[in-house]
Amino acid sequence: MTDLKRHIRDIPDFPKPGIVFKDITPLLSDAGAFRAAIDALIAPYRGRVDMVLGIESRGFIVGSAAAYALGTGIAVVRKPGKLPYRTHRADYALEYGTDGLEIHHDALGSGHRVLLVDDLLATGGTARAAIELVERCGGQVVACAFLIELGFLDGRARLGGHEVHALMGY
Repeated sequence: MTDLKRHIRDIPDFPKPGIVFKDITPLLSDAGAFRAAIDALIAPYRGRVDMVLGIESRGFIVGSAAAYALGTGIAVVRKPGKLPYRTHRADYALEYGTDGLEIHHDALGSGHRVLLVDDLLATGGTARAAIELVERCGGQVVACAFLIELGFLDGRARLGGHEVHALMGY
């Protein structure tokens, strides 16, 4: 398989001092690396899911490609106030304060088997809120799949024992 890490660019002090941002745009712009990443990300889930859930915003890119490759639809979760129809909302803690995510109340049907997809697993707060939203809609999270996991932040511990698949770890 392609060495995907060589397609991840570190951006020091973004979005604030002390943070090293993992930029996936070089991976997205390389057709072979992007295809290899999506193929590896979805391989364990063929036949196991019938919907992908993409988390705003890079999760929309990765999730759409994953849904296409799996032959499923995609549902999306967004920051509050961005979806035009009735929504469910889940709040999660940030370093200072809280934030939230929303999903259309009818985005998933009862019993949908969902693969949650995002570019990065850090503290797990965003993914945990997305899991809550899937469950409110009546869906079942089969697994959570990420391009990158920042293991030192122990985000998987917040995901309630759900299966976690990450292609690259830091």
